[in-house]
Amino acid sequence: MPNVLTELIGKQALKYGSREAFSAPVNSEWKSTSWLDFEKMVNQAAYAFEMLGIKECDNITIFSANRPEILVTEFAAYANRVAPVSIYSTSSLEQVIYIVNDCGASTLLVGDEKQYDMALEAQKRCPKLKQIITYEDVTRKKGDNSTMTFASLLQFGDKASEMCRNEVDARRKRALPDDIATIIYTSGTTGEPKGAVLPHSCFNAALPVHKERFTILSDKDTSVCFLPLSHIFEKGWTYVCLYMGVRLSINLDPREIQHTVAERRPTCMCSVPRFWEKVYTAVQEKISTLSPVKHWMAIQALKTGKKRNLEYVRMGKKAPWWLEMKYQFFYKNVLLPMQKAIGIENGNIFPTAGAPLSANIVEFFHSCGINIVIGYGLSETTATVTCFPLTGYEIGTVGTVMPRVQIKIGEQNEILVKGPTVMREYYNKPEATKEAFTEDGWFRTGDAGRIDENGSLILTERIKDLFKTSNGKYIAPQALESRLGEDKYIEQVAVIGDQRKYVTAIIIPAFEALKEYAKKKHIQYRNVEDLVKNADIRAMIAERIEDLQRNFAGFERIKKFTLLPQEFTMEAGELTNTLKLRRPVINIRYAREIEEMYA
Repeated sequence: MPNVLTELIGKQALKYGSREAFSAPVNSEWKSTSWLDFEKMVNQAAYAFEMLGIKECDNITIFSANRPEILVTEFAAYANRVAPVSIYSTSSLEQVIYIVNDCGASTLLVGDEKQYDMALEAQKRCPKLKQIITYEDVTRKKGDNSTMTFASLLQFGDKASEMCRNEVDARRKRALPDDIATIIYTSGTTGEPKGAVLPHSCFNAALPVHKERFTILSDKDTSVCFLPLSHIFEKGWTYVCLYMGVRLSINLDPREIQHTVAERRPTCMCSVPRFWEKVYTAVQEKISTLSPVKHWMAIQALKTGKKRNLEYVRMGKKAPWWLEMKYQFFYKNVLLPMQKAIGIENGNIFPTAGAPLSANIVEFFHSCGINIVIGYGLSETTATVTCFPLTGYEIGTVGTVMPRVQIKIGEQNEILVKGPTVMREYYNKPEATKEAFTEDGWFRTGDAGRIDENGSLILTERIKDLFKTSNGKYIAPQALESRLGEDKYIEQVAVIGDQRKYVTAIIIPAFEALKEYAKKKHIQYRNVEDLVKNADIRAMIAERIEDLQRNFAGFERIKKFTLLPQEFTMEAGELTNTLKLRRPVINIRYAREIEEMYA
């Protein structure tokens, strides 16, 4: 059996020909690329890689924000039995150097001018790095003889000799399931990154497994690719889309995502909870400003949607005729216009993972007729371990286990995983690999959870994040953080309390919403520093926090908080590349503010 990824583009070009494979914005216009053109570019790049001396089983690195050329690069690498290794476009120079050296890459493909400059710096400290290829037409630095553009690479490949073409064909035929497909470097909330080795066998299993689970997905669907392609969730989902003939729209700038969704009207898209939290607060805000009659309509629509979609559709049952008629009325007059305002009125399936999303928000979207599919997975498991099935899913869980994957609960309630999608090892890290598996070969996820009576997995906490107050009470900070994340005035939260008398939090407000509030309440301020220190603002936030955490036990609740005038960022090292909090960094950086809350 040939590897799925090695053969994928050729097979789809044969099946779909001049039909669109993907599109991306070029000078504000969406430019479409057919399957045949996609295959042609993949072949040109594959021949060029061979001519540049890249050998079978080598690793190459990609350091760029999302763009279609990344997909061309990756499939050209697979054609050569070469592993493409992604580096987040937001990575620091130190992270780039670490990954290039760790995987021993001789070639680095970069996106823009900034990444090109970093690549040149990295080259001085990466002995094996010989070739830089830029996706954009950057200004070459004086004395730089090792850089070419991607456009030149394709032209170079177009002139490939018969011998070169035959060699690439032979490499394709020699490809084995045991070959490394990619190495996904975990951004690491502590310590240096670890490279999860995913052989082709992982994808050979993962792609059919997703097709089996997502029976409602077909080549009639369209998806927007907006999470970084360096993240296993987006990479995996994008490959599932290509495997199933789903048309892709590649969003180049994450800040433009709402505009892209409104423009492209996708039927599906994978995303992280923060996207839906923002949509939720925007919709709630809109509902609160409606006239009394429209407000009543919206509340009735949500109640009707909840009854129909959660009590009947979710359970695979037909709703009674009177409920269906009522729902269709509210759908047409309230819910559909709301979906259109977001850009998802054609919605089919919206996989969401990467962090907890509150059950309230999941329930809200399902009541609106938006099929949010909550899932759970890791880089080390080729993404999905569990996700909502089409019917019978339980809100508050992360769904049921994927076909041919196994889970069980180990010591400390740790979720253990086994199956053909689990990584082989951590690259160059035998000790870390040994620690990652139990004696009998189960992968330790580091997450705690339990399996309910219906076979659904409930995540309880990240074991590393769990802390104990000085009163001996265990606190799972993520549960509090995701609850507070529902609030329109709160952008980011870091819950504090390890070995402390009580729980506190550092909160980054949603500044635009805060400014609106200040304007409405005639609160005078010169800058955001004034805003976060204002007594009325603090009282309002305190009241909202109290309301949000009313279902938590007394010892779990936030007793004091600090508002900061600037957000946590990746650049400052406070967030990982997957936007998870780096708690040790936050504890050190804001030590003074934390101590004041316990003074």
